[in-house]
Amino acid sequence: MNALNQLDIDHHLHPQTNLRQHERTGALIIESGDGPYVIDTQGKRYFEGMSGLWCASLGFSEKRLAEAAYRQMLTLPYQQTFAHRSSRPVIELAARLLALAPSPMSKVMFQSSGSEAIDTAIKLVWYYQAAAGRPGKRRIIGRRRGYHGTTVAAASLTGLPNMQTGWGLPLPEMLHVSCPHFYREGREGETEAAFSARLVDELEQLIVAEGADTIGAFFAEPVMGTGGVVVPPAGYFEGVQAVLRRHDILFVVDEVICGFGRTGHYWGSQAFGLEPDMLACAKGLSSAYQPISALMLSERLYQAIASQTDALGGFGHGFTYGGHPVAAAVALETLDLYEEYRIIERVRAAGARLQAGLRDLGEHPLVGEARGIGLMGALELVADKATRAPFDPQLQVPKRVTDLLQARGFLLRALGASVLFAPPLISTEAQIDALLGAVRECLDETAAELRR
Repeated sequence: MNALNQLDIDHHLHPQTNLRQHERTGALIIESGDGPYVIDTQGKRYFEGMSGLWCASLGFSEKRLAEAAYRQMLTLPYQQTFAHRSSRPVIELAARLLALAPSPMSKVMFQSSGSEAIDTAIKLVWYYQAAAGRPGKRRIIGRRRGYHGTTVAAASLTGLPNMQTGWGLPLPEMLHVSCPHFYREGREGETEAAFSARLVDELEQLIVAEGADTIGAFFAEPVMGTGGVVVPPAGYFEGVQAVLRRHDILFVVDEVICGFGRTGHYWGSQAFGLEPDMLACAKGLSSAYQPISALMLSERLYQAIASQTDALGGFGHGFTYGGHPVAAAVALETLDLYEEYRIIERVRAAGARLQAGLRDLGEHPLVGEARGIGLMGALELVADKATRAPFDPQLQVPKRVTDLLQARGFLLRALGASVLFAPPLISTEAQIDALLGAVRECLDETAAELRR
């Protein structure tokens, strides 16, 4: 182990990491980037098949984004947005996002991360409902396997046990309904349409049982990302939205992963006909070159919230770095590049290649289900294809596959029973083919190892 790795072990606490294991193995330390590739301190190149954490949409060496940050640094390196202050890039970015929104929105509030955007949305649900004379509507519904972040409220809304175990979470305001994963949650003999109808009915029955006057909002990702790239079945969101409207419950869409082209649509909401009351986005907003997130809210919410701030004499929420001018300038340049690079067309072409390749890999003996949309996908690995029996988690089969891939120069992510894919949106079809070919080799090697 080299000196830099030992320094990391001695001084750096890594998030989302088994810390004792990290003490033994150390880190893969990345030194530089080149398009969709990253290079480690030993000079080895890797195709970054997860875009970092779903976020480096334009790869790791887009000079125009660095230049946009440099220009803004020289002009105005910081300005806050509290108490009537603003800056040009923040104003322009807010207007640009509202023009791009998948359904009519009124205002934008900026934060530095997706978790902060979701936390803000939760607080605004409570603030809005109280302002509208319904202070009891504080409970919020999420979905099992949904992921919304790691702040206290966002982790409580998240439906992944590993984000809550040991932390004393979730908060009591959070409720959860079933994950819309037909492969795992569908019943024997149940059609996909019947599955969707059952989950919609489950949501309505929960609302009725808890009382609609106690429930403020329902949060959902268009496609579940960290929960395993779960693509909702046909009819699911149509039914969900009808239930929410019937019971006067807000719909908050988490586009942190799906926004800015990942699904082959500019917004995941457009892929599934979603009409949110609030929309949270981050990651691709700046291609991860600067930490920034945005929360858009509808005119109905804005008017009630604005009147409440007037009645109370202020709005007690905000972040020091929310609306940072450098981050906003980089985000504006990112949006320009998406347009100039015709990124949606590129994602649809490369995404078709990825999805076809995943379907082919779905025939592999270790793969129970291949799923995805656009440039996001997953292979769920199983011990028995016929019964869908999962592997013993102690075997860490998905991690075996990703470790073999890393040795070959490809970075993917093992989560739960699945291997996840989210390559940069600039990836070529040839690069996607190379990734898929390496995955097949590693699945074969893992299968042979398991047989031994």
